[in-house]
Amino acid sequence: MLLKNHLIEVFKKASLENNFLLKENVVLKWVHRFGIDSLNDLLIHSSLQKENQLEEENQEQISLIDEVHEENQEQIKLELSKTFENIEETKWESNGLETTSSNEVSSKNQNFHKINQFTETPKLPLPYIKNLRKWINNDKKAS
Repeated sequence: MLLKNHLIEVFKKASLENNFLLKENVVLKWVHRFGIDSLNDLLIHSSLQKENQLEEENQEQISLIDEVHEENQEQIKLELSKTFENIEETKWESNGLETTSSNEVSSKNQNFHKINQFTETPKLPLPYIKNLRKWINNDKKAS
C-alpha cells in the first residue's frame, strides 16, 4: 500500500471517529511528505470516500427498509387471511348454532306440550261461598 493511500485511509477513519489529533497528524505528515499544494488531494480523496461510504450506507439502509416493509406486508396478508378464515368459521358455526338452537327450541316446545298433557290434573270445582269457610277450616285441621 502506498503512503498516500495509507494516509487517506487513516484520515478517513479519523474523520469518522471525530479524532482531531489524528487528523492533524495525518495532515502534517502529508504536507511534510508531499507539499502543501497536494493537500487538496488528501481532502478530495477523503471526502469522495466519505461520500461513497455514505451512499453505500444509504443503499444498505434502503434495502433493509424494503426488506422490513416486505415482511410487514407478508405479516399483514397472513393476519388478514387468518381473520377471514375466522370469520368464515364463525359464520358456519353460527349457522349451525341457529339450526341446532331452532331444532332445540322446537323439540323443547314439543316436549313441553307432551309433559303438559300428562301432568294436567283435573281442576276441582270450588265449593259454594256459603260453605267456603267451613271448607277452609276443615282443610286447615287436616293439615
